[in-house]
Amino acid sequence: MRPRLCQAIRCSAAARRAIRNQVTCSLVPAVTVPFNRPGLAGPEFDRMRRAVEGMHLSGDGRFARYCERVLERTVGSARALLTASCTDALEMIGLLLDLQPGDEVLMPSFTFVSTANAFALRGAAPVFVDIRPDTLNLDERLVPSMITPRTRAIVAVHYAGVACEMDALAAAAATHGLALVEDNAHGLFGTYHGRMLGSLGAMAAQSFHETKNVTCGEGGALMINDPRYAARAEILRDKGTDRGRFFRGEVDKYSWVDIGSSFSPSELQAAFLSAQLDGYESIQTRRRAVWERYHDGLRNWADSRGARLPCVPAHCQHAYHMFYVLLPSLAARQSLMAHLKSRGIASMFHYVPLHSSQMGTRVAGAAAADCPVTTDVSNRLLRLPFYNDLSENDQGRVIDAIHEWPGLAGGA
Repeated sequence: MRPRLCQAIRCSAAARRAIRNQVTCSLVPAVTVPFNRPGLAGPEFDRMRRAVEGMHLSGDGRFARYCERVLERTVGSARALLTASCTDALEMIGLLLDLQPGDEVLMPSFTFVSTANAFALRGAAPVFVDIRPDTLNLDERLVPSMITPRTRAIVAVHYAGVACEMDALAAAAATHGLALVEDNAHGLFGTYHGRMLGSLGAMAAQSFHETKNVTCGEGGALMINDPRYAARAEILRDKGTDRGRFFRGEVDKYSWVDIGSSFSPSELQAAFLSAQLDGYESIQTRRRAVWERYHDGLRNWADSRGARLPCVPAHCQHAYHMFYVLLPSLAARQSLMAHLKSRGIASMFHYVPLHSSQMGTRVAGAAAADCPVTTDVSNRLLRLPFYNDLSENDQGRVIDAIHEWPGLAGGA
């Protein structure tokens, strides 16, 4: 056997794997249109520099308070408290509701795990309710039949920034003495009958994750619309202390007075967020253009393929948070997703239904939840690239690639 051939045969397994990986990578097109990319409003770095120069980098600084005032003014809430994430805001809501083991909280199964985790952490059981087939929001028509003597709250998740039917949910909550909570991670700046999302429940949770319209990488806010929760919320966020009252001169020292945790973001996050909030109108204008370009470019295609685009009722002004396509089947969704990937375009499915998840079946108040719409939608939904500075050229590539998708043999 020739020496070079022997040397090749003796090539280590690690080297062979590296060669295979190089070959495989060369066959997979690079992603040239990402699914998401956080954008800048302009003065973010200047604001962060000013925070550093101010020598206050922990939570509840002047940029944090500025962001809270902007949110209160924009949303119309009695109080806004910045948090390190939307998850933190939801967990604070679970604490403020004084949930106990055996309590139940109604929520959609089609949502992120934080919605359920926040209440399961308090020992309460999530009760999963199916969604509407049009807006993909909690089906308000099913809620009254799901309320039991153990029900303590209803959580409305405004999917894709389109409002739930809040009047019907508010009526059900009032009839049974329940708290109505908004998971408004998608819906900042959206409205329902002219009222801002985030201002319609007793409390609401906002998200400033990097996938959201306005971001600071990781971040959130608790919006308090029922003033009864405001004083305690401040204490919970301050690790269970009355520190806020001390700094306002209301007490001569502060101490541990309640349970709580460290829910505040750093001043650097708040400084970054302040620039984004100041530029939110420009951000929303850009995102509206992206959303409408998708809608106009894919409307006829969807009709011809048996697909469906997002539904926005006339009484809702949505937040232009995302754009999705509902394909006729799981096979069609997977095929289109693979087709876009072959063109260097990233796309994503969305939530795996919580009612059928491993943890969901363990903690759910209705273990045998019947959510057929949720299951069906989860299998067919595909989200398209969507971010503030998505160029017309790149978005055109996405739309063209969808039109060029051959579909499946025998349909779609």
